[in-house]
Amino acid sequence: TLFKRGVERMLEAELDEHLGYSKYSPQGKGTGNSRNGKGHKLLKSQSGEITIEVPRDRNSTFEPLVVPKRQGVIDKIESIIISLYARGMSVEDISAQIKDIYGVSISPSSISNITDQVLSDVDEWQKRAMDATYLIVWLDGISLKVRNNGKITNKSVYLIIGLNTMGKKEVIGMWMHETESASFWMSVLNDLKARGVQDVLIACSDNLKGLTQAIKAIFPETVTQLCIVHQIRNTMRYIASKAKRNFMADLKTVYGAAPAVPAPENFTLI
Repeated sequence: TLFKRGVERMLEAELDEHLGYSKYSPQGKGTGNSRNGKGHKLLKSQSGEITIEVPRDRNSTFEPLVVPKRQGVIDKIESIIISLYARGMSVEDISAQIKDIYGVSISPSSISNITDQVLSDVDEWQKRAMDATYLIVWLDGISLKVRNNGKITNKSVYLIIGLNTMGKKEVIGMWMHETESASFWMSVLNDLKARGVQDVLIACSDNLKGLTQAIKAIFPETVTQLCIVHQIRNTMRYIASKAKRNFMADLKTVYGAAPAVPAPENFTLI
């Protein structure tokens, strides 16, 4: 959903550049061309198929660059566009990312105008109000390749996904940082509280040192739970490669087993 949002915002900015004026601007009167609704395009990304809305012009002269016509696979730019919405990305970082996507296809002034529109949407998404209560939140760090000072580097993105009271999952936020640490997670959780989150019933995370304490410091009533997937992965470090497949299958039955039933009082072990 975030990828779809970013692509559609860039397409709107591209059409502004093509027409020479922004949406609803009086400068568009008498130019001979105008917006003409939207079409739909099916894209294949790393996360699966997604349908986006592509704006059209009345003269049918608009040729999108970020998602060219007759091209439906754009997995190479997926992580780049998603990274734009992470806190910690400076204006220069975002501009460099967008320039990397378009290359020499458009002018520096067009890159600047597209960057401005994307920044507006990024700021709106980052500062949106949160629900007061989340049933479950998942906290984890993922690695994304980001352009930094002309070089492609790996950066840690702090990701929080929440299950709201309507039973819907949503990406609450993303924060860019050099490495994953409990101290930075503390600042992330403080940010959530400042945006309106008052209560989290269950927080699920890996066993990063100090993370559970950080959660308890900000949301003292929250029940913390270690992620089973991380526990299985950590266990597999000590298993020989040829035995991993069978061992993992057995281990999943352990974590998925029903709770133990207490033995009857007259039970006797023979």
